[in-house]
Formats: sequence, C-alpha cells, structure tokens
Amino acid sequence: MAKQEQLETYLVQSGNRTDDQKTGAVSTPVYFSTAFRHPGLGDSTGYDYARETNPTRDVLQNTLSKLENGYQAFALSSGMAAIQLAFSKFKTGDKIIISDDLYGGSFRYFDDLHENYAIDFITWDGQDFRFLADAVADPAVKAVWLETPSNPTMKVIDIQKTAAIAHQYQTEVFVDNTFYTPIIQRPLDDGADVVVHSATKYLGGHNDILGGAVVCKSAENAEIYEKNLTTTGAVLDPFSCWLLIRSLKTLPLRIEKHEKNAQAIVAALQTNPLITQILYPGRGGMISFYIHDESLVDPFLRHLKIISFAESLGGVESLITVPATQTHADLSEEQRQKKHITKSLLRFSVGIEDSEDLIQDIQQALAQAEIALTANATEV
Repeated sequence: MAKQEQLETYLVQSGNRTDDQKTGAVSTPVYFSTAFRHPGLGDSTGYDYARETNPTRDVLQNTLSKLENGYQAFALSSGMAAIQLAFSKFKTGDKIIISDDLYGGSFRYFDDLHENYAIDFITWDGQDFRFLADAVADPAVKAVWLETPSNPTMKVIDIQKTAAIAHQYQTEVFVDNTFYTPIIQRPLDDGADVVVHSATKYLGGHNDILGGAVVCKSAENAEIYEKNLTTTGAVLDPFSCWLLIRSLKTLPLRIEKHEKNAQAIVAALQTNPLITQILYPGRGGMISFYIHDESLVDPFLRHLKIISFAESLGGVESLITVPATQTHADLSEEQRQKKHITKSLLRFSVGIEDSEDLIQDIQQALAQAEIALTANATEV
C-alpha cells in the first residue's frame, strides 16, 4: 500500500501503465468482452469468462485492495451484494455479533439469514466491551459486524479494542467502512479482518454508480470469497468498474471538501433553535440532526432549493434522507424508537457545493417550514 503522503498520487495513477504492452493507454481500457479466446487446448491468457475475471475489474480490485491495505478485493454489483458475499462463509448454527445501529438493509438481510438459514444474531451497543468479551467466548460466535460511524446515529466504535477482544477467541471482525472510506479510516490496519463498502456512496461519489466492495486481510478468506463470487456471479460490470476507477482518482479531494463543509455546517446549525440535537463524529461528511417538531419535516424538505430530498449518500450533490420512513422503514416502530430513529431525525449527506450556500439553504428551509406550520395552525 502506498504511504499516506503518496495516496493521492497512487489513486490518480490507478489504471495508468496497465496497457503499456498494447497501446500505452493512460486511462485503463474498458473490456466489455464476456468471452476470451484460448491460444490452444489447455492454454489461457489468464482470462476465460467475465464472471470469473475481467481486465478492467482486475485494475479496480487491485486499487481497492491497496487502498485498504488488504490481501485481495472483490468488486460487486451493489453494497448489499458485498454484504451477502461477506456473509457467504457462515453456515447454519453460527452466531454473529452485530452493533445495534446499522443500515436498515443490513438488518433486513440479517433477519432473512436468521429466519431462513438459522444464523443467530446478538446485538451489541458497541460500547460495552465486557458484554463483547462474554459474548465472543461462545464458540458458536464466528464474527463481529459493525459500522463506525453508524448509520444513521453516527455512533463511533473502537475497532482496535473490538478486534483485540474478538481475536482472543478466533472471532473475526467485519467493518462496513462506507461512511469514512480508507481516506479517514483503514479498519484492516486497526485489526479488522474484512472490510465492506457500498461503492455506490463515497467511492463512486457521483450518484451514478451502483456497486460494492469486499476487501479481506487473509489469503484464506480471499480463497473462500473468490470461489463464492465466481459461483454466485454478482460481479461489477466493466463500465461501472471503469467509472469507479475514475471516481477514486478524486476521492481524497472529495472527502476533504465533504468534511470541511460538514464541519462548517455543524458549527452553523448549533445556533438554530429549530434543531434540538446534531449527531456528528467530527470527521467525514455525514451529519444527522433532530428537528424539534416532526411536523416541520415535510415543509422543510419541500422548501429546500439546493439540497435534494433523496435516499442515498456520499455523492458530490448534497442529499437529505428521513431514515424512519426510508432507509430504516422496515424496522418496527419499537426498534426505531429504541435506536432513537424518530420521525424528526434527518440524515444529511453533505456534498461539495459551497458551504455557505448549503447553510443558507437549510436555514431558509427551516424558517419557511416554521412559517408554513404556524399558518396551518392559525387556519385550524
């Protein structure tokens, strides 16, 4: 892996010089072919069928692996496909410890694994390490799965401490690193065994690629995942691979701007009386905040002029989501309340627009929402 000070150079150069013997192309070519010709019986160029290997995907996977300091990376068709691949090594009777605040789609998939494959899940708050130590002592516990910071309440979990405890019992640690990306956090360096990304988000960064990534530290896991991915075939298509390679070239610049904007916005929103609490871990471009009256949420969203009300994150355009009715809608009301995912909680993916424009957009939308709510109350 390139040193920290060389990261920008490495990413900008990713794909360059991969085609030197043929054309010398600076931008790595997109190989759309699904079939590759064999020189003769028993001979292969190293590429036989696109579900197994593809030259463009290889460039992307090598880049992702080095970016996370991993042994091998796998590029998949979506973030959920990446999570599915990560869990493909587990079997009926296994137990998995999961942190209590996760992307709603993860909970939905885990419910399916429990109901149909008898894989059990133990919920952990990510802070009580005595509980974790007791839980991993059970031989049936095979892994700890966590997000840090978490979606959507931005809970931070100590990866190093988690891994130190888990590894005492040969329990693996899996980290969804979608929110921070390797620019801010490298879980494998902190002791994790497998890292997962929804590449649709910051890695892609432009709200135009659907993709996922799994990066593992060990050759053993790489062998398992390579076999399972070849079998199931949820690989990322060549053109999306090329788009993702191109997106990664600007990842450090984008993350720097996302974070700078987020920090400015948090400072500005702290004085707005209509916002009761801001959840921000201090790094990255993701913010969650509570509006003091859930009746303000709809008029607030309708009055936004720059920020879009849309269900995603990590793109250059700023997006706001209502987790209770969107990303975490499949959870029961009781589950959402327990996780403090109320109807007044908004998740804000801060883009790279001018920070003052974003601040003014939020402030004016809140003001207009309050006027609209007051007017409706007066009419009633």
